[in-house]
Amino acid sequence: QGQEKLSCNPKKENGTHVVLCELGNPMKAGAQITVDMELSVSGLEDMGDAITFQLQLRSKNSPSPTNASVRVTVPVEAQAEMELRGNSLPETTVLPTSWQEVEGSRRLEDHGIKVEHVYELHNKGPSTVSGVTLRLAVPHQLGGRILLYLLELGTDGGMNCTHHADLNPAQV
Repeated sequence: QGQEKLSCNPKKENGTHVVLCELGNPMKAGAQITVDMELSVSGLEDMGDAITFQLQLRSKNSPSPTNASVRVTVPVEAQAEMELRGNSLPETTVLPTSWQEVEGSRRLEDHGIKVEHVYELHNKGPSTVSGVTLRLAVPHQLGGRILLYLLELGTDGGMNCTHHADLNPAQV
């Protein structure tokens, strides 16, 4: 008839996590109760695609060997929104019309104006992420001519990075 909030207490029992909820005391014979539970479980990143709970109804007044338990499997679906931010330093670069690349030079300034591109990948949650792959395509040639001379590629924050074979071909 009415709705009540349950008093539930988490505890450890025989090495497993148990949540005990008091449904009513005393409970009348033949009473029927519907219980909706919302559980918040953390650390599910490596649990696979489902988690299983074991539910059991026990009476304190009349212990019975028929207090059967029911296994409930709930699918786990992680959600995370990723955001890629980027900028160039300097923001705008204009080459002089008379500028020409010096073939064979190992001096950086003979290959053009230095432009640094910085990209940041942010996890906006709500879940944590792992195993993320970011593929960044940089146009380094246009019409058979060098558009951008790719000098180096680096990462921060414990990420692994692989790069294209055209990175710093003249070893500047």
